[in-house]
Amino acid sequence: MNRRTSRWLPALLAGTLTWVSCGQEEQGQARFDIIRAVGTWVDAWNTRDLDRVDDLFLTDSTVTYFSSEREGLIRGIEAVREHHVNMGFASGGAPAESELWIEDVDYRQPGLYYVVTAVWYFGDRTAPRDSVQSGPMTAVYVRVGNDEYNVSFRIGHMHFSEYPR
Repeated sequence: MNRRTSRWLPALLAGTLTWVSCGQEEQGQARFDIIRAVGTWVDAWNTRDLDRVDDLFLTDSTVTYFSSEREGLIRGIEAVREHHVNMGFASGGAPAESELWIEDVDYRQPGLYYVVTAVWYFGDRTAPRDSVQSGPMTAVYVRVGNDEYNVSFRIGHMHFSEYPR
């Protein structure tokens, strides 16, 4: 477990996530893997590491993204990468003046994928809540890997909206 993982994993396991019971497959390794996938996405955002985008998203033309920062659907991994560059991501990471964090996280497994919903916050975590950007988000994580011991999840679709301030 790396230093960044040691920061978010205890918080997630302590109940920041609201678990929804969805049957037997929801147990064990798959549960840990979806927690790890969400935490890895938060870590990648906060380090602004463009090199990690391919580890987070499906790397083909099927991945889609609605951003709170621009109008229209972003389609395909090349466009998702370009969007992250426009958001300040760089190869190897980039300095970040603000932090992204998520709360009220919930996930459901309606099929061979997980729908993760949360409220995102962006800014200074110590500032008053109404002074930072925030809004709802939805991420659809697709299971990749064919056996229960080699499971990972990639984002197939992400959608961000921003609450008015």
